[in-house]
Amino acid sequence: MESVGKSERNPLALSVVVPARNEEDCLGACLESLVRQSEPGWELGREWEILVVNDDSTDRTREIAAGFAGVTVLDAGELEPGWTGKANAAQTGARAARGQWLLFTDADTVHEAGHLSLALTEAERHGVGMLSYSPRQEATGLVQRALMSLIFSELAVLYSPAKVNNPESRFAAANGQFLLVRRDAYEKVGGHAAVMDAVLEDVELARIFKKRKLGLRFRHAPEAVRTRMYRSVGAMWEGWRKNLALLFGNPLTLAAWRALDLVLLVGLPFAAWWVFGVAREVRGAMWMQWYWVAVLLIWARTLWRFYRRVARSHFSWVDVALAPLGLPLFAVLLWQSWFDHTVKKRVVWKGRSYNGMKR
Repeated sequence: MESVGKSERNPLALSVVVPARNEEDCLGACLESLVRQSEPGWELGREWEILVVNDDSTDRTREIAAGFAGVTVLDAGELEPGWTGKANAAQTGARAARGQWLLFTDADTVHEAGHLSLALTEAERHGVGMLSYSPRQEATGLVQRALMSLIFSELAVLYSPAKVNNPESRFAAANGQFLLVRRDAYEKVGGHAAVMDAVLEDVELARIFKKRKLGLRFRHAPEAVRTRMYRSVGAMWEGWRKNLALLFGNPLTLAAWRALDLVLLVGLPFAAWWVFGVAREVRGAMWMQWYWVAVLLIWARTLWRFYRRVARSHFSWVDVALAPLGLPLFAVLLWQSWFDHTVKKRVVWKGRSYNGMKR
């Protein structure tokens, strides 16, 4: 596939590119929020544009996109060997786009009014070639709420904005749900062709931007954009199974630590109860009550450290409170993701199988 090339037709300030594969359940809300971004001096079709790239959808995705006035609908180019579908669709949109800035955003996002122009201002103010937002995450159901808060807390610790935004730090991160890039910087690195075989094309593109010193800024932005990533537990499981081994350097070690958290959170109260019972029943063993108190203090400290960590997820306090229920699921997911990438060397996402793909 040819690399991205800027269109010469009436350059605009911004092009919003929405890759979409079977997104009929969420694309309408996304486009409604984008169309509402128009404001005085920021007119759709004059200062900016929206392009939806239909990625071989088998549902009503294309029909929904075509129903919005002012939205350009494209069909993704043929998926050539070595390309992921997301990178291929993004590249298709970038080639047709006329903006000096390109915003790649997922179909499951909802954008708050007025924040696209504010994002441009923020990127220009900080002098970066890439600005990425981590949206406010919305989860439904017990399993999703417990597991998602746990996963995002780990991501917040490993990829903290302080480390990512530090030019001297090796850490780079981006969230493909909101990925704003300056057109000339994007072309300089080769566009999505540079990450055509990356399962995590957003993170890989961020690494390239940082390595090339083109400027990278990443932050949590609940005031600007929100998303419900997964519509079902099955989709959530498939998505994280695809990504976790790539996001965390040693997933098996992390799985072991989270399994230890579960053992301590559940086991220590039982240990304290047992010690207290022994102290009451065995003559001359009342001194063991001090061990009972010590075990309870260790448990309280473990609980406090656990919740302090999960609170970094930016999820609601209810979701954070449910996080211990997600510990066994998180450990299993980490192992399965490691197995898929290391042993099977194959991952599956949205009906496509990718063999031997890199980060």
